[in-house]
Formats: sequence, C-alpha cells, structure tokens
Amino acid sequence: MKLRQFGRPISCAIAIAGAFFCTQAVAQSSDAPFGAQSADAAVAADANAEDDAVNKFATWIIASQDNHHAPFIVVDKTSAKVFVFDAESRLAGVTPALLGIARGDESAPGVGTQKLSAIAVHDRTTPAGRFAAHIGMATGNHEVLWVDYAAAISLHPVVTASKRERRIQRLNSPSAEDNRITFGCINVPASFYKNVVRPLFAPANGVVYILPETKSLAEVFEQLRPSEQASALPALQTLTPRP
Repeated sequence: MKLRQFGRPISCAIAIAGAFFCTQAVAQSSDAPFGAQSADAAVAADANAEDDAVNKFATWIIASQDNHHAPFIVVDKTSAKVFVFDAESRLAGVTPALLGIARGDESAPGVGTQKLSAIAVHDRTTPAGRFAAHIGMATGNHEVLWVDYAAAISLHPVVTASKRERRIQRLNSPSAEDNRITFGCINVPASFYKNVVRPLFAPANGVVYILPETKSLAEVFEQLRPSEQASALPALQTLTPRP
C-alpha cells in the first residue's frame, strides 16, 4: 500500500476555549489509501536535510526500544512535520503541522492554566521533549491526543474557527515558515488525525517526541528514562488545550 501524505509535498524519510475546535472542513490533498512502511525501508528512502534529523532520531528510538513497543510520533518543529509510527515501528504517515507561534523549547510556568487571551505571544511555544501521550477529552467534549497535559499541549485536528489565521492555507503552503500560528498545540489535518493518529492511539497510549529548535538534542534527551505512564495514566480532569 502507498503511504498517505497530507498537505504540501513532503519527503517520506523514516522514518481548543470558545471557538476552539474546528468544523470538520479540512483540506486533504490525497485520497489514496494510507499504509505502513517498514523502518528499514523508510531509513533507506531518500531524505532532505531536515528529514535526516528525524531519520537518525527515529532510528535511535527503534534501536533502544524507548517507545516500549507503543505507537509513537516524532514532531520536527524545524520542518513543521509530524511523523507517526505504529507499535511495530513502521512509518504510518507523515503530514505538515501547525505549531506554536513562538519559537522555544519550554513551556512558561503555569501557562497551561491561563486563559488563551492572557498568554503572551512569546509564551505560545510548542515544548520539546519526550511525552507519554494518550487520547482524551478537552473542554467542549472534544477529543485530542494529550501530549503535555499540565501545559495544555495536545495534538488535534486543525482549528479553522478564525478565517483570519488561514490555518488550512498554512498547512498546504509549500513552506514551513508560515506554519507557526498556534498557542502551542500541534494542529494536523482532520483527516490525518482520524485516519492515522486515532487508530493507533485510541486502543493504547503511546509516546510523542518533539524535537528541539533552540536547544540541542542532547540538552533535551540526554537523560531520557523509560516512562511507565504509557501503560498506566492517572485520572485527569478536563482542561482546554491551547489551539
């Protein structure tokens, strides 16, 4: 089967408050069925310089089994792409994504409990790191993939409530430069969330790795330790993720 790609053409290396959530109107560039690609085949695929960093990082995840045989996602903020792998470490899909408008690898203290209007622009970051991820509900009974619950960071279908933000157009543009628009959450095409993310993470929890953009990989991942949260997560109250 062919690997499904969403949005602008991309290289397959290895491998919301008030009007928060969108309507289901989302641009989808391909109706071809999506499939899975073996890690070895993906590693052997041609890659640009940006995807090469994901290649190397995903290879480490697979070799070290840091994902504990759970599905995992690698978010590359530099190229504004999301790479999704199944529990067998096969590349299930790749898509452009929208990220926090501010560049940075940490979340400001207490930002997850602030009203959206109170979050300063420079605090609207998508934090880097390793996160135990799980499907859950957000304010308004909307489903999201929670990434960093305390900081209200999730991966979810693209928000289209504000036409002025042109989020669909940003996803489909040929450049990653205009993909910085969110309050910190990771926005992906609704069809990608439905067809790729949800089928893998709804049955079981997984891991999301967000690569740094201002720090080095060693600064963020040097002291990585296995997380037991992937198999047992505490009961969580409902929060509103940052769109």
